[in-house]
Amino acid sequence: MKRKDILTKIILMVISCGLIIYVLPREVKFNYQFQEGKPWKYDFLTASFDFPIYKSEDRLQREQDSLLKTFQPYYKWMDGIAKLQERQFEDNYDRLFAATTPQEYFRYVKSELDKIYSSGVISSDKYSELQKSGTTSVFVVKDNVGKEYPVSQLYTTKRAYEEIVDHAPASLDKNILQSFNINTYLAENLQYDEKMSEGVKEQMLQKISETSGMVQTGEKIVERGEIIDKHTYAVLRSLQISVEKRITSGSESNLILFGQILLVACIMLILPGFLWLFRPEIYRKKTGFTFLLMMITIFCLLNEINASLKLFNVYVIPFAILPIIIRTFFDSRTALTAHIVTIFISSLTAPFSFEFVLLQLAAGIIAVYSLKELSQRSQIFACAIFIFAAYSIIYPAYTLAMEGVWSKINVNMFFYFLINALLVLFTYPLIYLFEKTFGFISGVTLVELSNINQPILRKLSETAPGTFHHSLQVSNLAADAAAGIGANVQLVRTGAIYHDIGKMENPIYFTENQTQGVNPHNGLPYEKSAEIIIKHVSDGLQIASKIGLPQQIVDFIATHHGKGKAKYFYHSFKNQYPDKPVNEEKFTYPGPNPFTKETAILMMADAVEAASRSLPKYTDESISLLVNRIIDSRLEEGLLKNAPLTFKDVETIKEIFISKLKTIYHTRVSYPDLNNK
Repeated sequence: MKRKDILTKIILMVISCGLIIYVLPREVKFNYQFQEGKPWKYDFLTASFDFPIYKSEDRLQREQDSLLKTFQPYYKWMDGIAKLQERQFEDNYDRLFAATTPQEYFRYVKSELDKIYSSGVISSDKYSELQKSGTTSVFVVKDNVGKEYPVSQLYTTKRAYEEIVDHAPASLDKNILQSFNINTYLAENLQYDEKMSEGVKEQMLQKISETSGMVQTGEKIVERGEIIDKHTYAVLRSLQISVEKRITSGSESNLILFGQILLVACIMLILPGFLWLFRPEIYRKKTGFTFLLMMITIFCLLNEINASLKLFNVYVIPFAILPIIIRTFFDSRTALTAHIVTIFISSLTAPFSFEFVLLQLAAGIIAVYSLKELSQRSQIFACAIFIFAAYSIIYPAYTLAMEGVWSKINVNMFFYFLINALLVLFTYPLIYLFEKTFGFISGVTLVELSNINQPILRKLSETAPGTFHHSLQVSNLAADAAAGIGANVQLVRTGAIYHDIGKMENPIYFTENQTQGVNPHNGLPYEKSAEIIIKHVSDGLQIASKIGLPQQIVDFIATHHGKGKAKYFYHSFKNQYPDKPVNEEKFTYPGPNPFTKETAILMMADAVEAASRSLPKYTDESISLLVNRIIDSRLEEGLLKNAPLTFKDVETIKEIFISKLKTIYHTRVSYPDLNNK
């Protein structure tokens, strides 16, 4: 590999690690898990610094509730309200009722209004709140002096009206009192002072201490195997709070940063190490390496940002999308390796790290196993169901194994798992997006391209039916061989269907399309005939570019003859003109030679299928000799030297071709005629 490529990969690794480390928190993390009533699983623990023992939330809440029972809300005395309403009543009485109504009614209502306003009138809502809270008295501030008023003596406008009308002396007619429209003279003269009330309440709550003691440096906290009682639990909880609140010094922060750099770098190196040892074809390509790093970085950053901002539960993040997408474009081992790297780094910020790693690794493995080869959209839906099932089974199983109590299973977790599974369904559009961005090709796209109803394939079947039939035969041969050596079956099948589309430009010049013995090569110079035959490769590349075929399919068109020769015309020329020098370029295909297992399989399948049509007799011996001769000649000419095939792979391919051709060309048993009696 070139130094430039190595430097590029190093820079990409540094950028990826730098982004992940930049988002990681620098605070000291409390690395112990404990539970009341369970034994302490770690070594002897002492206090490394002084810290207070914090009261539990329940205890603080009880103390606050007890104290707030004595709280008295504050109200402002609105002195002008009573005077205004009473003056309005006097004016209306003089103007409307004085001539017809005795003074006795006026004096009664006037005295009642004085009594009610002096007791205090508040809103109905506030009066209900006071009764519900059990408050017996309130503070009323009048002329900057606070005075305690019993709630029982306070009035609402409704209660005041009933007091005036229903409790009037028997000598007064209630109908006349009601005609005064007393409601219009009743208004609230006590206004709730929210600012003063909240301030006093806050002062009362501040008097409650959050702590109930201190633990000094060096003091024993708990020993290994000791059962954690209520007091020890409170001390451990207080230690955890103190550690998380503690502001790290400069030296501590630097050490934390150094540890994070070292840890993240070691975990991230798993990926290039795996690719270099086991997937060199991915390691060599910048696109594939960049894509894998990008996917890992995105999910790690998403998890760290969520952890710092506390946006949602960590199990809502669909980590299983990562291995699904990578498996779609590469292979299972690469997908699982990238998933492991992502989960290990994400566990640095996840709560209950071991549980997180266990659940996420299980979900990722299930996702890869359930999606061996993505060829249908329904597979994503099935995969999401399997992921939800994996979470839903392993989480309660782990909880019961660790806690032994059903009540410790958090039901909300199943809701998070469901959201996670639903988000996995968005994998399909993401696959399409990454296909277009990085130039990858998925199984779904290959299945769509191999549909013979594609316009270009329909045209091929109409203009060059012999070539179309040949392509289908080659596709079947190549697919069986790919399955035999563990290559990409769907890729080679699709590539085989398209490898000869260039023959549509001049179909009659190819033997499989000639009928009634008409051969346009008769009378043409051998160089010209070779030029026409060779040109079907460049014609195919032009058609592929015009219809936008993916590069992976274009590679099959370009390499299916490699840099081999148009042997029929080359040998014919040599035989006819043995003493004449040959211009090798005129009889040689432009190439390149196959450079993947799949393109190499296609070259062999194409040559074997074409040659098999010329056999005079189809016997086991003739088919075996043909297959071995064709493939061995390709090896001798060096056309397969760039393909990552082993000798075992080649032998396996030969065996599959021989078996397949024997099945295709096997002579059927003659059916006997029925003798008529």
